[in-house]
Formats: sequence, structure tokens, C-alpha cells
Amino acid sequence: MTYLLWAGLHSYTIVEYFGGEDGYRCGYCKSQTGNFSRGMWSHTMTVQDYQDLIDRGWRRSGKYVYKPIMQKTCCPQYTIRCHALKFQPSKSHKKILKKMNRFISKGELQKGQEDCAGISCHQKTMETDLKNALIIQRNGADPSRPPCRKAKELRKERRLQKEQMRQNGDGVSSTVSPTQPTPSQNNQSKTLEEFISESLPENSAHCLEFKRFLCDSPLEAEYAPDGPEVGYGSFHQQYWLDGRIVAVGVIDILPTCVSSVYLYYHPDFNSLSLGSYSALREIAFTKQLQKQSPKLSYYYLGFYIHSCPKMRYKGQYRPSDLLCPETYVWVSIERCIPLLDNSRYARLNQDPDLDARAVRDLGRALVLYRRTVMPYAAYSRKRKGSSDEMEVQQYASLVGQDCAERILLYRS
Repeated sequence: MTYLLWAGLHSYTIVEYFGGEDGYRCGYCKSQTGNFSRGMWSHTMTVQDYQDLIDRGWRRSGKYVYKPIMQKTCCPQYTIRCHALKFQPSKSHKKILKKMNRFISKGELQKGQEDCAGISCHQKTMETDLKNALIIQRNGADPSRPPCRKAKELRKERRLQKEQMRQNGDGVSSTVSPTQPTPSQNNQSKTLEEFISESLPENSAHCLEFKRFLCDSPLEAEYAPDGPEVGYGSFHQQYWLDGRIVAVGVIDILPTCVSSVYLYYHPDFNSLSLGSYSALREIAFTKQLQKQSPKLSYYYLGFYIHSCPKMRYKGQYRPSDLLCPETYVWVSIERCIPLLDNSRYARLNQDPDLDARAVRDLGRALVLYRRTVMPYAAYSRKRKGSSDEMEVQQYASLVGQDCAERILLYRS
């Protein structure tokens, strides 16, 4: 059966595995050769396969998907997820939310230190992309945008958008706009959603809007009857301030989580802590999606790097778990911190468990060879030349048996 026929019947993930034996520069500790990872190029990928891969410690940067070699790399990177439904903002989170609300309502903007949750070490390489992706003038609004409108028109539009949001649930656009306080705001601690939708005066100094669009990535956009209305896939979340784009967050909406990929923001707004603010909004968005898709209840923040102090901020979004690099079981971060205080690398799951999805039968792994999909056992009989079994075995051990039987590994 040819690949074209298979592709017509079913969506497949197609990857090329590169391994990775040589060390390269680490963006965290600045070691020139201490960073080690395995990698593969994803030509196309289903959201379920990527969900399963990040639950085994993989992460994507564009179409490149990589997995740190945890026992070898200088700064071990542990996958971290937050329980979005149980999340309550900390004091520092509340300060960030209040600071944003003060800025929108009164125009107060204090110069401060750069937000640690913004463009981190591994995201600085994105700056060139940012210049190409966003047209931002330091001395004024984007010239391709229409001129600023009167405050009366903006207030009217905000009221219409608010009404539309009530009728349709979460859509592709939302606005921070005036709302009436609820009883919970007066009688008990505010929820994250209440902070975000805090009552603002009609004559607010600024208007902050949010727009969401599907964006190009290896993830195939998918829709399911029990999935979120926006579907699954990769999205740009754009932050517009008075008609001017100031930040863009990239997220992946997957079967059980919203995964934060990266954030671009304008350096003029460092003091607004846009990195942390965007994470809080994405947690709130995850909660909204869970009402439509019950399985979708986690917010993934990428990697937690305990050996790099400025990357520990991700552990402040609690309750949260870290992924054990040996058993791929989630462990509460409170149980992990003492282990990581003693050693950069640690097996986080202290129970005598084994990897439940370890490779049991390499012959069942799927490969794409000469435009034909076949199990590795059949491919190894057809292939001429030196054996590639060690490389395929390494690949399969990293993705696990289930993914190895679904993902197509390209063979030349």
C-alpha cells in the first residue's frame, strides 16, 4: 500500500530522526559544549502524537522536535505542567494583574526590570523572526493600521464585543473592558478570571484587546465533537494595545492541555511583566476550554530548569507537576524540589515503576520507505546495506512503543 493511499485514509505524523551525539552551546549556563539532546524534524504531526511526545519529555521549536539527554546535559530540563482548574494566583501574580489593570485604567507605567517570564535565553534567537513577523514602530502606531478612533467609538465597540462574548462563549477576540463586580469579589479571594475581568472605568486610559488565529506549524489543525470549539492545533494570541500590537504568544491546543510555545513582546513594555501576564491569561483560557472539552485541563509551561535560578519562576504556577525522566510519571513539584536541590539530575518518581510505554517490539514500529508505509520488520528485510537497527531502536525508545507504532519514521 503506497504512502499516498495511506495518507488519503488517515493523518500521519512523519518525522526524520537525527539523533544527536555532539554537545552544543547552552543558553542557560553558557557552557560551549554542555548541552545535549536528541532531535527529529517533523514534516507533519497530529495533535495526539505531539501530546504523547511532550508527555515523554519532547518539545518543539518550529518543526524541530527535541528531547534533552537528561543524564548528560549540563542543565537538565524537566517538563512542567500546571493544574489549571486548581490554580490560584499567588501574591506576585496578583501584583502583576493589578499592575496591568492600573495601566489600562489610569495609564500608569513604571520602568522596571525585565520580566523573567518573557524572552528567556532560548527565546532570544526568535528576535529576528519577531522583526519579520511584527511591524512595530517605536515612535508611533503601525502605519498599516487605521488611525486611532475616538474613545466613544472604542467604548461602544467594547460593549458590543462583551455582549457577543456572553452569547458565544470564548471566541477569537476579547477585550479587557468594564464589568460589574460579583459577590465573590467582595466576600472572598478573587479568582484569576475575576482579576482579568476586573471592573474598569468607562474612560480608561487604554484599551487592551486579544485576538486568536490559527498559525502555521507542523501540527495539523483538527476538530472533534468532544473537543474545544476553536479546534486543536497551533495558535497566535495577539495582544493589541490601543490598536498597536505589543505581544504575540504562540500556543498549542492539544487533547489534554494548552502548551505554551513562546512569547514575543515589545521591549518598551518590559515593566508590565507581559511574560507572566500572558501565562496567567493562558491558564484562564485553559479553564475556558475545559468547559468545552473535559479532558483538556492542564497548562504546560515548557521546561523547568532548577539548576538555572531565573528559570525557576515556572514552579510558582501551582499546583504543578514535573515529569520523571525515567518512568514518565508526573510527580508533584513539592516532592521534586528536595531531590533537585541535591542533584541537577534526579529520578523524580521514587516508586519502583518502569516506563509503561517502553519499546517491547521494534518490528512493529512504522517506517516510510520509498513512499510505502510498512512495519520495521518488513523494512529491515527489504533494506540493503548496513543495518540501521541501533538508530531506530534509539528513536523508538525515546518516543515509546505507542508512538513508534503510529508515527512514520522516514527512511531513505
